[in-house]
Amino acid sequence: MTQSHPRITKAVIPAAGLGTRFLPATKATPKEMLPVVDKPAIQYVVEEAVAAGLDDVLMITGRNKRPLEDHFDRNYELESALEKKGDAERLAKVQQSSDLATMHYVRQGDPRGLGHAVLCAAPHVGQEPFAVMLGDDLIDPRDPLLQRMIEVQELYGGSVVALMEVAPEQIHLYGCAAVEATTDGDVVKVTGLVEKPDVADAPSSYAIIGRYVLDPAVFGVLRTTEPGRGGEIQLTDALQQLAQDEKVGGPVHGVVFKGRRYDTGDRGDYLRAIVRLACEREDLGPDFRSWLRSYVTEEL
Repeated sequence: MTQSHPRITKAVIPAAGLGTRFLPATKATPKEMLPVVDKPAIQYVVEEAVAAGLDDVLMITGRNKRPLEDHFDRNYELESALEKKGDAERLAKVQQSSDLATMHYVRQGDPRGLGHAVLCAAPHVGQEPFAVMLGDDLIDPRDPLLQRMIEVQELYGGSVVALMEVAPEQIHLYGCAAVEATTDGDVVKVTGLVEKPDVADAPSSYAIIGRYVLDPAVFGVLRTTEPGRGGEIQLTDALQQLAQDEKVGGPVHGVVFKGRRYDTGDRGDYLRAIVRLACEREDLGPDFRSWLRSYVTEEL
């Protein structure tokens, strides 16, 4: 029997990281503002939230992150200049980012891990289930992962994590889930989680990727979660407690994702994401693919 759960309307996007893997580019520019073709990575994430029906977005920021707020705010001088030029196409693109969603911001004064960043959202979220979206993972809009996760949360309650099967030698880069099958082919029940395990200790090949739909009970668990791997408060450790004791905040399920995901947290994958997305663009793809073929043939 289908249970009734509060409708999810809020998304939390942790964006306080220093972006050290992209230095010196991120010395004065937030990594979330690095362009993926012609939009900053963070805009793809907000667009995904809105497409899933989440129009209330809280961004967890830190020092030197003011450009994030500016990007989603109005720029009247730029808009006026474009309007005077009659450049309606670029004017629409500029206005789109400020009209996407209701944006809120809170600073994570002391960056102590993803779990701590999520805990910063507690006053805004209250007692409602909510989504957490990491900006390093861009999900192709043709593969509506977040929408599916919301459906699963509304069906089962509790919390839902996004899972992707990875090669054994890569599992140490991710949180890893021990799972049991359910009657839904793309849904598993999570019985345990571990953050970045050694290959020999990994309970499965299912890695947690950057999408979560969480029960607000996670805040109570995070408040008492001790720092874990890397000396940080890990969201994975809090979800492990929820998975072990369903009385605290309901079960934890996973949606196994087999769609298109672009990892912009690594320099090589960031470049590959740009190439893939550019190739698929109607306005850029034909010419870019032609150049790319010639480059690969002639230069490599």
